[in-house]
Amino acid sequence: MTALQAGLAGYGLALGLIAAIGAQNAFVLRQGLRREHIGWVVFVCATSDAALIAAGVAGFGRISAALPWFGSAMLWLGVVFLTVYGALRFRAALRGGEALRPAESAPAHLSSVLATCLLLTWANPHVYLDTVVLIGAVSAQYAPQGLAFGLGAMLASASFFTVLGYGARLLAPVMARPRAWVVLEALVGLVMWAIAASLALRGLGAD
Repeated sequence: MTALQAGLAGYGLALGLIAAIGAQNAFVLRQGLRREHIGWVVFVCATSDAALIAAGVAGFGRISAALPWFGSAMLWLGVVFLTVYGALRFRAALRGGEALRPAESAPAHLSSVLATCLLLTWANPHVYLDTVVLIGAVSAQYAPQGLAFGLGAMLASASFFTVLGYGARLLAPVMARPRAWVVLEALVGLVMWAIAASLALRGLGAD
């Protein structure tokens, strides 16, 4: 496998995980809709993800080298996690979505916005599951191109938050409709299941 292929795989996995609707993304989207401290919010989210992804890729790479069975075990755990995660996204879609309408209020201070952003990032268990655990585990399957895989995942995070933050104003009329969130949830679910299937096929081929 080439570095480009590994990088694209990392980009696709990270994009699918990060795009899932959550507190962090809702906050970035809200700030984008309000056009308030967008650059700082995008910077904090992207750099935080990059640090966590680097920790996951580096840590899992060393463990896999010491324990040959570890990579295979993590692969199947990843398949289970992605399958369940996708199912949860489909369930959310079936339940319908909630329109995002940011409250009309005075602009918040930068310190308050950054504190909220850091809290939603570093105190969010889902962030660790997505970056350190899942991306780190899957990266072991792309050795010796783990670095390219990780860089691709970091690029996905940076590009997603940039588009979400600065493109939010274009989405304001659309994201005010619950139907838009339903479609997004369903698409994320499909991506998660597609990645789970590809990992399962990879695991079966290695057995």
